[in-house]
Amino acid sequence: MISKPQEKYVLCLNNDKYPASLEVRKIYPYVPDPKAESHNQIRIIDESGEDYLYPSDLFIAIEVPLEAARTFTHGS
Repeated sequence: MISKPQEKYVLCLNNDKYPASLEVRKIYPYVPDPKAESHNQIRIIDESGEDYLYPSDLFIAIEVPLEAARTFTHGS
């Protein structure tokens, strides 16, 4: 894990059970939730714009360059 505070992102690998909420190959903001992670779940901000729990095996953590992360927070 990175020690300094910064936004974290995950890449969706599979949306078979959640096609309305997730897009495969899309990058989502990750919200730290140790309790959820202890149950193999991950909290992300999905297509609804709200944070929800999903099985962690649907995602992979990625590093996003600062310049790219700014576009996620400011929109397109």
